[in-house]
Amino acid sequence: MEMSRLFAPTLREAPAEAEIVSHRLLLRAGFIRKSTAGVYTYLPLGWRVIRKIEGIVREEMNAAGGQEIMLPIVQPAELWRATGRWELYGPEMFRLRDRHEREFCLGPTHEEIITELVKGDVRSYKQLPLLLYQIQNKYRDERRPRFGLMRGREFIMMDLYSFDRSPEGARESYAKMYAAYEAVFRRCGLAYRAVEADAGAIGGSGGTHEFMALAESGEAEVVFCPNCAYAANTEKAECVPPPAPAPATPAADLPPRARVVTPGARTIEKVSALLGVPPTGLLKTLIYKGDEEYWAIVVRGDRRVNEVKVNNTLGPFLELRLAAAEEIEALLGCGPGFSGPVGLPPAVRLAVDSEAAVPAAFVCGANEVDVHWRDAIPGRDFTPARTADLRRVETGEPCPGCGAPLQSARGIEVGQVFNLGQKYSAALSATFLNEKGSALPFYMGCYGIGVSRTLAAAAEQCSDENGLVWPTAIAPYHCVVIPANSKDEAVTTAAARLCAELGAAGLETVLDDRPERAGVKFKDADLIGFPFRLVVGAHSLAQGQAELKRRRTGAEELIPLTTAAAYLSRIVREG
Repeated sequence: MEMSRLFAPTLREAPAEAEIVSHRLLLRAGFIRKSTAGVYTYLPLGWRVIRKIEGIVREEMNAAGGQEIMLPIVQPAELWRATGRWELYGPEMFRLRDRHEREFCLGPTHEEIITELVKGDVRSYKQLPLLLYQIQNKYRDERRPRFGLMRGREFIMMDLYSFDRSPEGARESYAKMYAAYEAVFRRCGLAYRAVEADAGAIGGSGGTHEFMALAESGEAEVVFCPNCAYAANTEKAECVPPPAPAPATPAADLPPRARVVTPGARTIEKVSALLGVPPTGLLKTLIYKGDEEYWAIVVRGDRRVNEVKVNNTLGPFLELRLAAAEEIEALLGCGPGFSGPVGLPPAVRLAVDSEAAVPAAFVCGANEVDVHWRDAIPGRDFTPARTADLRRVETGEPCPGCGAPLQSARGIEVGQVFNLGQKYSAALSATFLNEKGSALPFYMGCYGIGVSRTLAAAAEQCSDENGLVWPTAIAPYHCVVIPANSKDEAVTTAAARLCAELGAAGLETVLDDRPERAGVKFKDADLIGFPFRLVVGAHSLAQGQAELKRRRTGAEELIPLTTAAAYLSRIVREG
């Protein structure tokens, strides 16, 4: 491929909307172009990377026993209603009607339709286990699409579904896919970590893991133990509360709660400074609305509410959100910042995080403007309807497995594996006959890899100040050949011959034949991220050599033109 014919329009500056490294570089290097918010066109370079990731995914899924199919994007509403997800999925689902007013959706995922497919054609345990997968576009109407390919309305995904005859078989399929995912992300050159996660709208009771590409720009926070195998998304991570301190005196003999005036102290920081009480001695009360219910969620002053845990513990709700200021005013008679757990009206139910329910004296809001309570004691001054783990874990807290201090990192979710149990098969009456002739619902798993997200994650991890630094396995091309002087016929002829020899050796190569200065070509080569750059100049040609530069390390060496193809081919094969 000649650079003069390659449709790779590079930009010297990234659009202002591009907030993170991968988004900026994929736009600048001519890999993608925005069509509308959350929807992108893949240009030739970007599409070549996508196809290479897909190739790795196919090889690993096939090796694990998967069979590729293609399911429809347009799905009938009745299947989703049967599993209860038509309402549960909420506004993220693209919904449409045909000319006969029948309802459909654009598939955000395919559990329902694959279950219906298998239900119609798999009848015996002898046909199991069965692993079916596809690679296609998915559609989710994100409220705020951002970060380029990281959070889009249209994205490319591999989803595999397993069907087994028993829970043990389902666990075997889960383990097989877990290992296949490790192979995929390792081959793609990603630094990743598998972590326990929340199942979200997919559901299932058999557990789930996310595969996180580690990156500072990642939207998710994960915690992990340096001493044992424990790792989890902070949405899922279990908090281990410290043992309750033994009170010096019985709770009944502790001082009664006292009303204190706290003018303008709407935040934990201001109350702490005003009263001289550390945040650990304060209670933070946030008012949430879950569907039609109002809940006061209480955590210690130095902690953060975990909305996923709140939803899983108190719901699930179709919609969970913080109550608006006017709602809090109508319910409590005060605005945000002064709400507390004491004396709540019947319309507001109380849930307290386990750590905040210990029998100790706390400062909390008094549900009155500019007023707080001192010495409010859980169990004496307020009684929660629910006590549970409702907060986000923090770095340095004890590991639930071994007690060592947890460490944290940020990550980009590039894949997730789910053990679904019989959630979908039972709802859709998808059964098989076992050895005794009894009809049982399938035991299912589902497994997704974000193909377009993997491209973005690789760009996020593999870049420097000059541009992209692609892992060889997924680079759009292995190398670029640059004639140092495009006006020197001997140089351009030798460069073209070298390019042809590299191609004959199986290397994907671009010849930069543009009538540009060598410096411009070098900058574009670094921006695009070709793993190897070969420069043919008059001086090196006179010695029968070319200058080889490795993009990842910056190492340069002179290599003989006669053996360049064989030498570079060996390097690429060895990875």
